[in-house]
Formats: sequence, C-alpha cells, structure tokens
Amino acid sequence: MPQTMTKSAAELLGVPDVPKSGRGRLVAAAIELFYRHGFGAVGIDQIIAKAGVTKSTFYKHFESKDDLMVAAVQRRDEWESRAWGRAVRAIAGDDPAKQLLAMLDVMDVWFNDPDFLGCMFLNTAVEIPNKHDPVHQAAAAYKRRARDHWRDLAKKAGAEAAGAEAFADCYAALIEGALVLRQAHGRNDAARAVRPAVEQLMRVYGVTANPETKR
Repeated sequence: MPQTMTKSAAELLGVPDVPKSGRGRLVAAAIELFYRHGFGAVGIDQIIAKAGVTKSTFYKHFESKDDLMVAAVQRRDEWESRAWGRAVRAIAGDDPAKQLLAMLDVMDVWFNDPDFLGCMFLNTAVEIPNKHDPVHQAAAAYKRRARDHWRDLAKKAGAEAAGAEAFADCYAALIEGALVLRQAHGRNDAARAVRPAVEQLMRVYGVTANPETKR
C-alpha cells in the first residue's frame, strides 16, 4: 500500500540553504526565475535585481546568461539529488525495492504541492531541445544519473544485470510519464495512477523488498 503522507513538499524535500556569496545569490535567483518563467522570458537584469547584486558582480562570475543557465541547472541537480535521496530513504530506509516505490510517494506529495511547476530538468530539455546545447546537456545528465540509480537499485533488489537495464528503462518511462500526466493533463494523482504499473514491472523483473532491511 502507498505510504500516507502528511508533510508538505517543502517539509519532505527541504529547501535550499540561503546563499551568502554574490555568485550563490545569482544562481539561486536564476533557479527561481527560470523555474517559474522559463529561460527565454527571463533577462539578466531581472536576475541581478532579484539577487540584489551589481552587474559587475554578475560579469565577475559569468560571461553570459548562457553560463548562468548551465550553473543554475547544475546547482538544481545537486540540490534535488540530495533532497530526493533523503526523502526516499526517510520512507523506505535502506531497502532498494522499497525505495523504488517510495519515489512515487514523494512524487505524490510534490504533485499536490501548490507551488508545483513541473520538473525543471524536463522543462529545460523541452525549452532547449538541441542535444548539443550545454544547458540541455546539464538537464540530460540529471536524467541519466537518475535512470542509472534506479538500475542499480533494481540490481540490489534481485534483478539480473540485463534485466536491471531493461527495468530501468521501463521504470524511467513510467516516472517521466507520470510527470507528463501531471504537467500536461493536470492530474494530481499521476504518481498513484502509475503505481500499479510500477508494481507489476517490479514483479516481472524480480525486484523484491527484503523484509530484513533496516528502516
């Protein structure tokens, strides 16, 4: 059964630390503005004003808006990777199969958060589809690592090597599908909707929970 959640997304995932340096403030401001409005709609002056720094501070750290865009996606990657890892382990402990299911529990909380504006990395890849663009590559790197992490969890939970690769592809497709179902169709229940398919997928590839794994 899905875990019943009472925490908000901010309580479950946490919030990034308030940066003290000029560069850190610029990146934090860029992440917020890019996430809310997209890359094309946000100019350098907006970011500088929100960060509360001077234009000279901007050019001290970044040669262009594109450089800041890459830094923003990479910083969001660093924070989200840690935050989601903590949230999943808080539900599932060290059991890899339970972690794969807990991912859906965390997504369900996120999908029902009033500040949900989609996946920043998916948004980035869609807005900047050129696979050779450094900003697109930064977003794709996050997605690849997530997929490979799920493959590794499947191996630890009993899937054979080849099966774990296939499992990771299918699991990633379900996770990304849930994101599209939430973003494009407005389905707050998208994580719950794909859960039966994830459970079936785990059975097919022999991904099972270990009752002795510590919580």
